[in-house]
Amino acid sequence: MKQIFAFETKEDYEKYQDIIGRFNEKLKGYQAELEKDYALKDLPNSIIWTSEELATTVFSNLPIPAFTNKDSIYISPDLSGWRKLFVEQLEGKKNQKIESFYENLSENQLLTIVGHELTHHSDLFIDEFDDDREDSIWFEEGMCDYLSRKYFLSEKEFNEITNIELEMVEMFKAKYGTHSLDDFGNASYEGNLTSIMFDYWRSFLAVKYLVQVQANHNIKQVFEEYHKWHNSGRKKPLMAYFGIEALF
Repeated sequence: MKQIFAFETKEDYEKYQDIIGRFNEKLKGYQAELEKDYALKDLPNSIIWTSEELATTVFSNLPIPAFTNKDSIYISPDLSGWRKLFVEQLEGKKNQKIESFYENLSENQLLTIVGHELTHHSDLFIDEFDDDREDSIWFEEGMCDYLSRKYFLSEKEFNEITNIELEMVEMFKAKYGTHSLDDFGNASYEGNLTSIMFDYWRSFLAVKYLVQVQANHNIKQVFEEYHKWHNSGRKKPLMAYFGIEALF
């Protein structure tokens, strides 16, 4: 993958040069694991490191400065910007524990987002980047979170982000939780930051349940069931196929 730096000033590039270097070194091991165990065959052409402003106004109109397409991963390495963005998810609600977690977000937690975007390129996911991606997006998004977090985070860090996102789901389920997770699709991105992230939180928690509870930590088994669902014609929603529609 080529490393492309899309900053408006030399000073911005120099400001983030060190963290980008650290991330690239750590990504090598994760990339090798994806290639070995999770059918990562075709890498994106590049990672485009850029600012939050350019990621959300020039390269896309999404409120989240990290995304991927068939050719490139776009991401902001600005840790302070991510901390601020994640606090904004609270929509002004007060929760000292959650605010403190996001205000002190670690490099490792940000690195999982880079890993998440790389994981999308695994051939184990059925839908292509140019598909409408309407009826199983939660599985891919949740699995990208799960695999990246399990690789880059310690058990303590993994449990911390799990508990934070459980609390966030509880906090916002009355406002944003009236639809099935199977409805998480392209149209979901027309919402605001919190409504979009609400389905990401639920997707991660759903996949975590599938892997750790339903499949007793057998990730391969979960992927096999996902492929069976697809190969049998997607006769029912994926949540119903897995029998977890009442959980999330």
